[in-house]
Amino acid sequence: MSSTLVTTPFGATSTAAEVIAGIDLTGKRAIVTGASSGIGVETARALASAGAAVTLAVRDLEAGRRSAADITATTSNERVLAARLDLADLGSIREFVSGWTGPLDILVDNAGVMATPERRTALGWELQFATNHLGHFALTTGLHGALAAAGDARVVVVSSVGHINGGVLFDDPNFERRPYDPWAAYSQSKTANVLFAVEAAKRWAADRITVNALNPGRISDTRLGRHMTAAPVAFDPKGSTGVSVKDTAQGAATSVLLAASPLVAGVTGRYFEDCNEAGPHQPGVRRGVADYALDPDQAGRLWQLSTDLLTAAG
Repeated sequence: MSSTLVTTPFGATSTAAEVIAGIDLTGKRAIVTGASSGIGVETARALASAGAAVTLAVRDLEAGRRSAADITATTSNERVLAARLDLADLGSIREFVSGWTGPLDILVDNAGVMATPERRTALGWELQFATNHLGHFALTTGLHGALAAAGDARVVVVSSVGHINGGVLFDDPNFERRPYDPWAAYSQSKTANVLFAVEAAKRWAADRITVNALNPGRISDTRLGRHMTAAPVAFDPKGSTGVSVKDTAQGAATSVLLAASPLVAGVTGRYFEDCNEAGPHQPGVRRGVADYALDPDQAGRLWQLSTDLLTAAG
């Protein structure tokens, strides 16, 4: 972690609209995954309000089209559309990537699942690791050329404070030899999000692509927790100290900051929360970033593991 943390005038209660105010994204192109509900919609809305052409990459295309129409209605931006993307399906990801033409200025890896019952993709990958990390890894690396072509492109990876509950299980990431634990799987996937940002920031610096991760906070109105009733432990198993509940407009603010604000131009490989770079995690407080999530050796190891899994998938 850098010795000087990046700070901004915004904070925990700032909204996406406040962060985007005065910013002109006319001529920019953006993709937001999981933008049919929750903070994804509000992230896409803010980018569209600033004039960007926004693609909502969604699993449920009809829901995505409804969200796109709503965003157009509230922003008067006609350049908002939905496209199908299932992050648990490599075929769907490859189809989306092959269908993209031209440069890409902003990619917000926002979609995610949390505390699912034990489920696997067609390739046998544990669903949370597959959706939250591997799917976004395949998507983002697949769009690398488009991001590089844009010049000064930004990638934003939505992680979670849940990453502090555990790192990547390199010896058994898909729970093939150990009992499945929905929270260990979730924590692993969210740590992977941060490690991906760290490694991509290093690898893509020469392409002028910045990559940052963030914790959006606990959001009051989101479908992310729809599987929690199936989990054997309550949400936030290690206590809620330091956590405040946000609405979706507040929850999207840090994503929008990293995607569009000149305040963080050139900043890369960092982890943010409440619109500011997070400090080190302190035991007993559900804030900050775990040291293992920023570890460059683990970041490189995860990149290689992810590449190997995608290569083996064919």
